Amino acid sequence: MQTEESLKKRAEAALQKEAAYGEKFDLDEYAIAPKETKYTDNLKELDEKSQRTLLNVGVIPSGEGRGGSLVMVDNAISHSSVSDKEIELMPLHFAMQKHDWLKDYSWNLVPVDADKYTATSYLENANGYFIRAPKGVKTKLPIQTCLLMGSKDVSQTVHNIVIVEENARLDVITGCSTGSDVDKAMHLGISEMYVKKGGTLNFTMIHNWAEQIGVRPRTVIHLEEGATFINNYVTLKAVKSIQSYPTAHLTGKGAFARFNTIAVGHPGSELDLGSRVIFDAPNTKAELVSRTITTGGTVIARGEMIGNEVQSKGHLECHGLVLNNKGTQRAIPILEANVDDIELTHEAAVGRIAREQVEYLMARGLSEEEAVGMIVRGFLDVGISGIPDELQKDIDETIAQIGKSAM
Repeated sequence: MQTEESLKKRAEAALQKEAAYGEKFDLDEYAIAPKETKYTDNLKELDEKSQRTLLNVGVIPSGEGRGGSLVMVDNAISHSSVSDKEIELMPLHFAMQKHDWLKDYSWNLVPVDADKYTATSYLENANGYFIRAPKGVKTKLPIQTCLLMGSKDVSQTVHNIVIVEENARLDVITGCSTGSDVDKAMHLGISEMYVKKGGTLNFTMIHNWAEQIGVRPRTVIHLEEGATFINNYVTLKAVKSIQSYPTAHLTGKGAFARFNTIAVGHPGSELDLGSRVIFDAPNTKAELVSRTITTGGTVIARGEMIGNEVQSKGHLECHGLVLNNKGTQRAIPILEANVDDIELTHEAAVGRIAREQVEYLMARGLSEEEAVGMIVRGFLDVGISGIPDELQKDIDETIAQIGKSAM
């Protein structure tokens, strides 16, 4: 069993340990983000600009159509409320005090010494959200959370734990963004997710950062027998660097995981994105789908499937577009089979929009701009549901601008 002292020693030893992938950041250049902030009982009382920031990452200030809301500004919880009384939603620090058993879940999936980002988060005793769907409870409305950078030149450290008990269902929409005057900062986010026997977790994350933000999420998901995990990740706005490689462990027979990634790399951005699934039980399945566009930035799309048990199936799909003859697309699919009765497949393609597709649509009455926009929109559509109208409008406007830039 891990003791606090042993975890602390491991973390301290990893404070200079670089991540395996992604641009290197010197964390000494960033102060630790404030751990106190003004608490808001009603998100509708926020100013119009703050409410718009929330809406643009899928968080509805009124809470309408949501089972609960939690907002974290810098390193402090600024709002927490829940209308679905069958669901637990609260700050992680409070949950650790309420549930003694939760210590067995904390820092159990993500190693404190994975790299300097996890080490820093542990040593700073990062707070975040705790969400739990009890046994047999199936949520009717999604839970929404927002992680907001409110100060510049700081590191935000976050630690989240999500637990879906046996035969329960939970939908979560989480958004990450920055205040209007924050141009440079670091976001370090640790998420540990547990989906127990027969449970389902639908998790959608919207990133809407500023141009000089470094983002280093570290996420691991543990799935038991018959469990399902659907992950949707969307980042369409300019950001300095994101490096994310969530890992799902399929440890129970019949478990299923699907990762959908939609990303745009703007000039000056470096996006090193991917997902990994480890098949550790028979008859497990996974799908990894990535749609990325570069308009001048560097985009690396990783996908990895490791098959350790028989009768497992996995498919990996990485498609990337280069617009304006600018930017770099790199697809890195990895398949590893350690048993003979397993089926892992992949398809990867990077390139430009085919001119014949544009001409085909133009021949049917669309302008060139409309044709390119339609192709881009269709390319990025992987069937994400539950996005509020305001966010969908913002996404459509972003895609339209991407289409114009491709002309």
